[in-house]
Amino acid sequence: MRILVVDDAPFIVRALRDSLEARGFEIHDAQSGEEALSAYRNLRPDVVLMDILMPGMNGISVTREIMNMDPSANIIVITAIGKPGLEKECMDAGARGFLLKPFQIQDLLDIIGSLPRKDDER
Repeated sequence: MRILVVDDAPFIVRALRDSLEARGFEIHDAQSGEEALSAYRNLRPDVVLMDILMPGMNGISVTREIMNMDPSANIIVITAIGKPGLEKECMDAGARGFLLKPFQIQDLLDIIGSLPRKDDER
């Protein structure tokens, strides 16, 4: 399964890469919203792990753009922002999951496991 990690914090990308590659996932990354859109077009990943606060476009805007491009996209928002209403805003934009940092890797794996497989939808 191919996962695109979108986060501008290198230590978060590295931690996710290490945890997920050890479990057999193929990991790609992008450090900004613009990079994420380009990477999504090129890779068509099975899952996108999306941060909210990034330089340029924020994660909600990027989520909307990806959903416009591919309504079957599986986007999980992973953020340190715990403001009221943010989870609903992300889900309304098209995200299929939401996790607050810090989180347990098993919680992320559970959400990934619950997502529809892109192959199942074709």
